[in-house]
Amino acid sequence: MSDRAAAKTQDHDKAERIAKVIARAGLCSRREAEKLIGEGRVAVNGAVLATPAITVTSADAITVDGTPLAARERTRLWLFNKPKGLVTSNRDPQGRATVFSALPADLPRVVTIGRLDINTEGLLLLTNDGGLARILELPATGWLRRYRVRVHGRIEQTDLDRLARGVSVDGMVYGAVEASLDRRQGANCWLTIGLREGKNREVRKILEHLGLTVTRLIRISYGPFQLGDMAAGAVEEVKGRVLRDQLGRKLSVAAGADFDTPAAQPQPAVSSAKRGPRKPGAGKRAAAKGAASRKMAGKRGPAKQTADTKPTGKQGAKRGHARRRRPV
Repeated sequence: MSDRAAAKTQDHDKAERIAKVIARAGLCSRREAEKLIGEGRVAVNGAVLATPAITVTSADAITVDGTPLAARERTRLWLFNKPKGLVTSNRDPQGRATVFSALPADLPRVVTIGRLDINTEGLLLLTNDGGLARILELPATGWLRRYRVRVHGRIEQTDLDRLARGVSVDGMVYGAVEASLDRRQGANCWLTIGLREGKNREVRKILEHLGLTVTRLIRISYGPFQLGDMAAGAVEEVKGRVLRDQLGRKLSVAAGADFDTPAAQPQPAVSSAKRGPRKPGAGKRAAAKGAASRKMAGKRGPAKQTADTKPTGKQGAKRGHARRRRPV
C-alpha cells in the first residue's frame, strides 16, 4: 500500500464527532445535526443518541430518522443564481418556496454556504460537504462578499468612505465595509458593497442607517467565485481542480475536504428492477423502429378523419393550428 493510500485509510477510520460526520455527509450543517440528535432522531449501531458528545468511525452504522447515513463522497461546490422570492431554508413554516425546491432533481443533497434573505438575489454557494460550508461561512476565513445595490435616496462617496472604519447600528457593531457609488439615476443610486462578515441583513441595515432604502440587492461574488452572466435560477458546478486551487491547502485541511473519493452517480428516476431487465441493443432497435414508423407515416400522409373522430369548434381550430405548426 502506498503512503498516500495508507494515510487516506487511516484518516477514514479515525474517530470524529458525530455531528461533524453527519455534516460532512451533506445531510445538514453541524449545528442542525446537533439539533437532530437532541430530538432523538439519530442512532448509532441501533442505539438512539441523547447527546452529540460522542465520536464515531467508519465502522459505526449511523441512521437519521431510521435511514442509513449516506456514504461521504467527493467534496463538490455549485454556484446558484438565486431569484428573488425564495427562502434559504430546507422548509418554511409559512409555506413559501425555498431554494431547495428550485434546484434540479438530479442534484445530490446539498447545504447552502451562508444565506440570502427572501428579497435578495444573486450568487448562493451550495456544497455536499457540511465541513466546507462551515469553514467558508466563518468571518475568519476572510472571503469578501460583493453586492450590487440599488437604493432610493441621495448619498455621497465621502459618506460611504466612512464605512471602511466599521459602523455601529442599534448596538450591533459591523466590521469594515468597502462601498463605492457607481452611478445616479434620478432619486436612485447604484452602489457596490463589499464585506467579510455576512451578518443577518447586514447590507440593508447599514444602508438604512445612512438614510437609504434598499430597493434591489444582488450578490455578485463570494470570495473567488463570481455570478457572471448566469441566468436566474441557473446552477453550475465548479470543477474539482478549480475548487481545490481556490481553497488552497490551508482551507482544504481546515474543512477536511475530500477531493479523492469519486462523486456519487445520480440515481435514475425509475429503477431497472421496476422496468425489468433490458436486452442488449434494445434501445437502438427501438429507435430504429420508431424512425422507420415515422418514415412510413410520412409516405402515407395524414390519417383520414371519420365523422366520429373529426374535432369541431374551438377544439378543432386549436388542433388544426397545432398540426400546421408541426415541423415536417
